[in-house]
Amino acid sequence: MRAASLKSKHVDALVASWQAKEISAGTLKNRMAALRWWAEKINKRNVVARDNAHYGIAARQFVAAESKAQELSANALARIKDDYVKMALELQREFGLRREEAIKFVPAYADRGDMLVLKPTWTKGGREREIPVRTAAQREALNRAHQIAGKESLIPAALRYVDQLRRYEHQVANAGFSNMHGLRHAYAQRRYEELTGWLCPVAGGPKAATLDPERRQVDRDARLTISRELGHEREGITAVYLGR
Repeated sequence: MRAASLKSKHVDALVASWQAKEISAGTLKNRMAALRWWAEKINKRNVVARDNAHYGIAARQFVAAESKAQELSANALARIKDDYVKMALELQREFGLRREEAIKFVPAYADRGDMLVLKPTWTKGGREREIPVRTAAQREALNRAHQIAGKESLIPAALRYVDQLRRYEHQVANAGFSNMHGLRHAYAQRRYEELTGWLCPVAGGPKAATLDPERRQVDRDARLTISRELGHEREGITAVYLGR
């Protein structure tokens, strides 16, 4: 088969296989966009339905109805055998990093003492950002990262990013973990409680509509801070992590 051999039956089978893996609606939509781009380039737009509902793909949920936070205990982390992967997971847990950011992380560059600086080449959208170093656990994690990586990244010298990504995925699967993006949700929820003094809505805290004007301003300020630390520009995106 060639790239131009794409047919509707192939799209149907591919989407069905993704759905069997319980991939999120947002990820499915992104993948469908890639398929439509492909179909357009080979002049076969009609092989991919215009409406995602045709494939039973639900609308993306922008306000979390339940918490997707995932914790990672020391005992659970011990099931990861690769030191580089283990360190990347620790950074995801402590700083809310995306997987790619954690794997490409260079502690010698990023660690500025009381602040982390992430290079644009590590981040989604190519935006440099800063994350405060606030806790003893964060500092301990960074010290271990320095010991493992030295002046390099958390990609072993003989490997490329894609090689280490595959190793990460293999190690995580073998340890029985899934959806490590939940570490990012957990970071956002911990940070919200720290900044506001109360739990976020999705963790059992008060809904935004019940807050008085003063607390509503605290809520908004906290969400803006968390949005920036996670690498987003909009306050509204925090509803995915915190609820509303």
